[in-house]
Amino acid sequence: MPSQPSEHEVRVLSRRFGLPNSASIDTYLANDGYRALEKALKEMTPDSILEELKVSNLRGRGGAGFPTGMKWSFVPRQSPKPKYIVCNADESEPGTCKDRLLMEYDPHQLIEGILIAGIVVGSHQGYIYVRGEYRYLIDILDRALEEAYARGYLGKNILGSGFDFDLYTHTGAGAYECGEESALLESLEGKRGIPRIRPPFPAVAGLYASPTVLNNVETFSSVPPIIVNGGKWYAELGTPRNGGTRLFVLSGHVKRPGVYELPMGTPLRKLIYDVGGGIIGDKKLKAVIPGGSSTPVLTADAIDTPLDFDSVAKAGSMLGSGAVIVMHEDTCIVRAALRIMQFYAHESCGWCIPCREGTNWLKKTLTRFHSGGGREEDIGLIEDLAKNMLGRTFCPLGDAAAMPTIAFVQKFRNEFEMHLAGQPCPFEKHGQLVGA
Repeated sequence: MPSQPSEHEVRVLSRRFGLPNSASIDTYLANDGYRALEKALKEMTPDSILEELKVSNLRGRGGAGFPTGMKWSFVPRQSPKPKYIVCNADESEPGTCKDRLLMEYDPHQLIEGILIAGIVVGSHQGYIYVRGEYRYLIDILDRALEEAYARGYLGKNILGSGFDFDLYTHTGAGAYECGEESALLESLEGKRGIPRIRPPFPAVAGLYASPTVLNNVETFSSVPPIIVNGGKWYAELGTPRNGGTRLFVLSGHVKRPGVYELPMGTPLRKLIYDVGGGIIGDKKLKAVIPGGSSTPVLTADAIDTPLDFDSVAKAGSMLGSGAVIVMHEDTCIVRAALRIMQFYAHESCGWCIPCREGTNWLKKTLTRFHSGGGREEDIGLIEDLAKNMLGRTFCPLGDAAAMPTIAFVQKFRNEFEMHLAGQPCPFEKHGQLVGA
């Protein structure tokens, strides 16, 4: 279920959450549904839609934060090849579950955003690629697609405009690697989900080597409100170069974990203490992962960092998927680093050696270190192993494993040194992790 609304929220994407039967087309139409599509078809041109997106300062909500309007403008409209719209619904970043809510409680908003992308680039076919573990969402999305076809919002001659568009769902097999856009495209084509060498990028040679717009669920879902209310309105909700609102997934040692929609630039302190109710047991804050497990950890003194792409980058991390993971004073940082590395070692596709071997060796070293078998030189070895993975892999999975590890060692070296006493983790008592 969606989180209980907070007085600090600004609900744009999530404003229909909690309405009776919110996933149905009738509820959607009764609450401004498909108004943006009608406006885009009857009152706007592809260029004017692009201009609104650029003015809005909407940046990709999948992790990298690339400006959406600019990304769509890279698609060559005059290409003789068919053009495709692909939605990345392979939400697999640990700590992240906000796209799930958008698909479960407001699927028509996503469909409308995809349709508008099709209008902009002249595409007539799209796919929603859903992660394997979200299989139950396929049923919800397929029902929404059936409703949209039945009411004339998908298919031939949409709203009498002459614009045709068909949209399909496609399920992955549960591979984190397929959240990377080129691996997703390989999987969508029926091949093994491994990354492609780039360039060329998907905008020029994506699905079936054709021009492709590829964004995640939250990005596409942000488009209809922009078209209805204007790019300037959306931009003013956030901070310069970081327009609009963002769905933040708050988890870890907080009293009120959940998914909350807040303006871009909301201070981290406000999210944790005002929205999240503070730390469980009123303990001290030790660390925060600000954008999912792949982003470098921040220490407690970075608590006033505004949550937008530029400010978090300036603080030494990334906003990423918007998954904020809070850790209090009893958290073992070495164990946190190990748990994250276990995930990346398991999910590495094995295509390139630095990631395949690097994640496995880091997992083995951190396992031995956490269990009391560490050596002083292992601390430097862990950092060096991670640094040697950076920038040396086909896709960002290697970087996603390396960056948090480097940050853990550099910012919490003292905790690694505490594990050198030749005993199991100092944060554990009688085999139980304190504060877990």
